[in-house]
Amino acid sequence: MHTQSAKLTFHIPHAASLKDKRQVCRSLIDKTRRRFNAAVSEVDTQDMHQTLTLGVAVLSGDFTHARQSLDEIIRFMEEHAEAELVGVEV
Repeated sequence: MHTQSAKLTFHIPHAASLKDKRQVCRSLIDKTRRRFNAAVSEVDTQDMHQTLTLGVAVLSGDFTHARQSLDEIIRFMEEHAEAELVGVEV
């Protein structure tokens, strides 16, 4: 069994409040969970209204499949976020 995880940091320039940030966060998490079988959650910077930090975890029986899935999730999140991806830690 193999796991892959990543921490993604997004900048939300239009977020003027935590409510604005939560809308972007919920939308991105829901889209990602519907498309992929992965765990996604906000893991840091909860009190910063223009910074969103999400953790993503993938579990697979094959290391290559886990890594490819994680890479695909990162690309998907970058393309579908209402925010700019500014950092990725794998």
